Amino acid sequence: MPRSVSKDAAPAGSPPSAVAGPDRRFRIVNWIGIIDQLATTKANRVLRDHDLPMPQFIMLNHFSHRPEEGKTAAGIARAMQQLPPAVTKTTQKLVAKGYLREVASPQDARSKLLFVTARGRAAHGRAIAAVLPILAPAFADWPEADLEQFWRYLDRLKIWFDENR
Repeated sequence: MPRSVSKDAAPAGSPPSAVAGPDRRFRIVNWIGIIDQLATTKANRVLRDHDLPMPQFIMLNHFSHRPEEGKTAAGIARAMQQLPPAVTKTTQKLVAKGYLREVASPQDARSKLLFVTARGRAAHGRAIAAVLPILAPAFADWPEADLEQFWRYLDRLKIWFDENR
């Protein structure tokens, strides 16, 4: 079965600079969005079997970067650029599953700090293990040097957007 090619893609064998249309900087960010949408759809199919919808997986992923750090719902909302009610709804579901635990905030009695639990870290690890096999084939023929360079470019772009909210 022939591979489908985007109507915006350059003809086979053409250098990427041969692509006509909007400015390449816009197209890079646009392509990242499309890749995210396609990968998220694939991942959702797998995560459904693990009773971990994408918003909950993303939340656990957020906690996995610094698992020992307590976070408030308001802080999570700011960091993830989401509305506080949506964050609260997701964190409540994760608390109910035992993936997050709440403790009273020493700075503000009205606020709670959320921490990822061992059960939450384990669920996150299982989810990644389940999703990786559906994503890995996209990189099957990439040399390690290309993966490393691509990672450096994406990290640079992510840091810029993070620092320039």
